[in-house]
Amino acid sequence: MLALSRKKEEAIVINNDIEVVVLEIKGDQVKLGISAPKSVPIYRKEVYLQIQESNKESVSADGIEALRNIFK
Repeated sequence: MLALSRKKEEAIVINNDIEVVVLEIKGDQVKLGISAPKSVPIYRKEVYLQIQESNKESVSADGIEALRNIFK
């Protein structure tokens, strides 16, 4: 993991087309702005993990059986 220090209004660039800017710092919270192409999905980690878990559940044996029943 790369650890960087940034001040308000400073940024980092990832892969030439993603920019992360520190917008605001209040106490222990940091507000970030992210500019990226629309084709790049951006999620908070807790939301991303929920999506992954939901995807795993949908391909479980029960999920596959439910799909089979729909298309009968």
